[in-house]
Amino acid sequence: MSSNVTKSKKFSASYRPRFLAISAPVALPGHPGHAGLDGMRKNRSPSQRQLRVGESLRHALVDVLARGVLRDPVLQNVSITVSEIRVSPDLKNATAYVMPLGGDEADEIVSALRRAAPFLRSAIAAETQLKHAPRLSFEIDQSFNRATSIDALLRHPKVAQDLQREGDEDGS
Repeated sequence: MSSNVTKSKKFSASYRPRFLAISAPVALPGHPGHAGLDGMRKNRSPSQRQLRVGESLRHALVDVLARGVLRDPVLQNVSITVSEIRVSPDLKNATAYVMPLGGDEADEIVSALRRAAPFLRSAIAAETQLKHAPRLSFEIDQSFNRATSIDALLRHPKVAQDLQREGDEDGS
């Protein structure tokens, strides 16, 4: 008897399977709302998940670098600061912003890290709980240079006078 009910339900004109959905409008390339071919969100801040994964990857990369397991002579006995790792929205690519202590030989160290990227990817995969480890790329962190130039500007005598005048006006 239940087979008759199932058959009648299956062939009923009013019956609609649950997996059919009304399609939503799709944003086409060149139209507002389209994210682009690479899936990157332009002019938007990273999602909470991207930030969390990036921080997890940064901790894992720092642990691997601190252990000193890399065989490249350029990376031996070098202290490297990993300031940030930015992860793509699909979590398949990650860019690590690094700077050696003192900033000496930064180009050589970044090229050595690029050569070691496949090994570092596997080492990070062993330390994190991600389903897929992202491809790593390395860039020199320019934020230290920017901070130094801003500090130099703020210490310039003319800027110091302006800052001192503003402080006097606020206090009077």
